Amino acid sequence: MSSTQGPHSLAFRVMRLCRPSLLVEPPLLVHPSDLLVGEDLLDHPLAASRLPPLIASHLSDASDPTYRSRFLLRDPADAMGLSGLLLLPQAFGAIYLGETFCSYISINNSSTFEVRDVTIKAEIQTEKQRLLLLDTSKSPVETIRAGGRYDFIVEHDVKELGAHTLVCTALYSDGDGERKYLPQFFKFVVANPLSVRTKVRVVKETTFLEACIENHTKSNLYMDQVEFEPAQYWGATILKADERQSDIYSAAKEIFKPPILIRSGGGIQNYLYQLKSSSQSNGQMKVEGNNILGKLQITWRTNLGEPGRLQTQQILGTAITRKEIDLRIVETPININLGRSFSVHFNLMNLTDRELGPFEVWLSQNDSLEDRAVMVNGLQKMALPKVEAFGLSDFALNLIATKLGVQRIKGITVFDLTEAKSYDLLPDWEIFVDVK
Repeated sequence: MSSTQGPHSLAFRVMRLCRPSLLVEPPLLVHPSDLLVGEDLLDHPLAASRLPPLIASHLSDASDPTYRSRFLLRDPADAMGLSGLLLLPQAFGAIYLGETFCSYISINNSSTFEVRDVTIKAEIQTEKQRLLLLDTSKSPVETIRAGGRYDFIVEHDVKELGAHTLVCTALYSDGDGERKYLPQFFKFVVANPLSVRTKVRVVKETTFLEACIENHTKSNLYMDQVEFEPAQYWGATILKADERQSDIYSAAKEIFKPPILIRSGGGIQNYLYQLKSSSQSNGQMKVEGNNILGKLQITWRTNLGEPGRLQTQQILGTAITRKEIDLRIVETPININLGRSFSVHFNLMNLTDRELGPFEVWLSQNDSLEDRAVMVNGLQKMALPKVEAFGLSDFALNLIATKLGVQRIKGITVFDLTEAKSYDLLPDWEIFVDVK
């Protein structure tokens, strides 16, 4: 087998297959008087007064044959310069991540004799992997006649950035029966068509995700779809500007969604999503440390509808800390009087999928007796039974205020007797103590 001795009978020719572009020929605009009489003749007063009406009578509309107006277009369509022809790609051009690389490959026999038993392979080689696109080892091409060719098309979904190499090889028998090996390499670079910048903001129980998409290509991008796929236990709603439109137009817009244009060379488009955790409504438990919000699915079209598609990595939010139990205040009396007992009602919720408890609840007294503004009236510790998985237990604490004015209740502690673990679940809250 030879790969270097003597000339090869075969050679690969590669053309990238993509949507053609419009062939634009800038028009040369002249005034009809320039074609008939020339420019200097209009300087003569008699010719300047009688020649324009004469020319105008043979034209559809009259125009002023001055230097300022002779280059004005009669028909706006003439400015486009479209010839009605489509231009096929003359080179590989720019190839972007998310596109489908499609190539038309022709192996030509330029010799004067036919070649036999041609085994053809086409591969895409990247920095990380080597992908086989075509292999005729099991069914070689029997013959390629002199001056003939064998054509095929390969496709590859571009999922990596950086240098790529299309490797085309042929193993064949020439006219003398010698087996020869022909390798050819076609290199191209894959660039990033767009960048996605995200910001996550949390307002109370709602998370807002802002996504900014910037176009890095030399052509306009028409965004067909920019959807956020939320992770488990999350729900997403896209927020849009309030556009006052007719009902008919709004209904038609929902059926035929127009693409959003992001202009070439740095154009941007912003999207805003409202995220809510579904675990709060269905009783599911949040997984500790699971701060994955979801990912964006982006599809677009470029020249004459050339498609592209990208998926972002998982977007992270604020880290979630697992809570096994939660304590909430249900009701506090409106009127609290000095020296009189009052009850505060609580809910103790089990946020796990197993039974917890039993519990003890007390008001920790870290301050000295003189500094205590609110104390427990009665037993200092309250016993609570076990709470089933995702269940809750209602209870009330009897308290008594010892000082007037705005006072702060703090130090409500829940203690799990089984696991010997204490929870400080409630932030400090304030009450107003009156005389009566």
